[in-house]
Amino acid sequence: MRQNRPTLPYPAFGRFAWLMELYGESYQRLERMFGPGRLEAGHYVSSVGDGLDLHVEVLERHAHTVELRLSYALRDPVTGRPDPSAVLRTYLDSRQVEATTCHVGRRWQDALGLEAPPKVVMGHRLRMNSFLSKWLAYLEGLGHGPMTLRRADADDHEESALAEGA
Repeated sequence: MRQNRPTLPYPAFGRFAWLMELYGESYQRLERMFGPGRLEAGHYVSSVGDGLDLHVEVLERHAHTVELRLSYALRDPVTGRPDPSAVLRTYLDSRQVEATTCHVGRRWQDALGLEAPPKVVMGHRLRMNSFLSKWLAYLEGLGHGPMTLRRADADDHEESALAEGA
């Protein structure tokens, strides 16, 4: 059944529009908190005094995109990788942030297979980016922001590298 029926008293909100709205909302929140377009490549830590520091790693910078990872120093007991962890692609020109993965080393192709139907891929992206939106709102509510973010020192970086298996 088609969702955008003319008989509705209000416009229906399609899944693609919802996803694009999540991308824009996440960009605004991340921009307020850390301004990823202004961060140099490297490892940062945001501390708000709750004993659970947020690690922000700027993985790659390009002319119009910034790839970064958000994680805690918590480790998955099975893999030893940061959990929760999200890899984000920030589109500076269109002012959007997309969660590309919420599992270390797992892209949508790894999670869904190469021949996943578009509806399944869209549902996966909606779940990841809904998670990201809620996580960013939670982090912002805790007080994470430009004043809590500092460049990680060598000890923080070594700890992260060891946990990543580097």
